[in-house]
Amino acid sequence: MSLPERRRAEYVRGTFDRIARRYDLLNRVISFHLDTHWRKKAIRAALRDDERRVLDLGTGTGDLALAVAKKIGDDGRVVGLDFSHEMLRLALAKTKHARAGAKISYLQGTALAAPFADASFDVVMSGFVLRNVTDLSLFFREAHRLLKPGGRLVTLDMFPPSSFPFSFFYSLYFHRVMPWLGACLARDGEAYRYLSNSVRKFHSPEAVMNMIADAGFADPRVEKYLRGAVCLHTGDKR
Repeated sequence: MSLPERRRAEYVRGTFDRIARRYDLLNRVISFHLDTHWRKKAIRAALRDDERRVLDLGTGTGDLALAVAKKIGDDGRVVGLDFSHEMLRLALAKTKHARAGAKISYLQGTALAAPFADASFDVVMSGFVLRNVTDLSLFFREAHRLLKPGGRLVTLDMFPPSSFPFSFFYSLYFHRVMPWLGACLARDGEAYRYLSNSVRKFHSPEAVMNMIADAGFADPRVEKYLRGAVCLHTGDKR
């Protein structure tokens, strides 16, 4: 990792450590509670037959890991990996009081060098993580390494929509209103300006689909919601 990439990674880690306590609240408010709906779609795309081991890269406060654990079989296991200590602390507290919590384990680490053997998982997932990754091509190559043959990659994230006039109103809300909400509810306008800018500067859904294909995945696909403002990408390991 180059020095600029390390600095960006440390900045992102510090940002999420600071906003961890109010992160779930802001997610629900900013997305009008649609974030839970999109996670359900991601889980339906991920769990097809008898998947038993699922890795949630960038698990954050554990919302996706916990939702998967509720759907996976009794012998299934979910691992949540994240580099933010404060996010993981909240994920552990949340999981402790959940019936499906026994199926989940959390680990602090980076998705760009995940501490697992090759072909360890049936599914690798991520929810609203890609925009914060310093090397997205490496992220997808690492996900490919971690999957068993026939395993599936599922990612969910936000993108800058391109269709007018929706893109205009989305931009107004996401780049003006959201940082204001972050300043009011999380008392951290800088963090939510960063999150807003991470969407503005992000790749197109098609570019991400090409990166998934370049990492070795077969049949990469994208489903678009909110006119492309939220996208679900999938790819299968041959």
